[in-house]
Amino acid sequence: MSAGELLLRMFRYQAWANDEMLEAMKGLDVERHADERHATLRLMNHCLVVNKIFAAHLVGERHEFPADNTPDTPELGALRSELATVDRWYLDYLRTATASMLGESVPFVFTDGDSGYMTREEMLTHVVTHGGYHRGEVGRILKQVSAVAGPEFKLPWDTYAVHLHRTEPARRLQGNAPRESHVSEGIDASKSTA
Repeated sequence: MSAGELLLRMFRYQAWANDEMLEAMKGLDVERHADERHATLRLMNHCLVVNKIFAAHLVGERHEFPADNTPDTPELGALRSELATVDRWYLDYLRTATASMLGESVPFVFTDGDSGYMTREEMLTHVVTHGGYHRGEVGRILKQVSAVAGPEFKLPWDTYAVHLHRTEPARRLQGNAPRESHVSEGIDASKSTA
């Protein structure tokens, strides 16, 4: 698999994971979970802004952001819509990006004024890993809320393995190893969460 193909897969995953996370955030009650809701919205808005900034860097355009987040906190519905639009932009970009384009280094300026110089492939990798890091922060907040709220609070499944098997269910039919071989080695695959 080429770097471009892998990045396309990772951005498909990111689009799916962002949507899963924002869907789970709907469970945060505006009054009971006001602080948690605000923190998760700020984190996901930060991801949106950084994704937009790097989209501009990728195509050599200026962006309008003086910082890596906006002063105002968007509503969940607007944030979800904007993030989905940016996720689609990245998928479209990757469908047309060539290996030579991905390998090109691009100069840019960070929001703090420092100079940056990365290949497009490095920028794209940054966007994916940055989003995963902050979704992890949001996931931790949601996990803390669910510990108090109980089982009715729906947590997201933000893992690449879950994404692959939900979006490509035929994978479950491939490579069915007997469970006994795993149990005999002291590993019960039916209880694995990895």
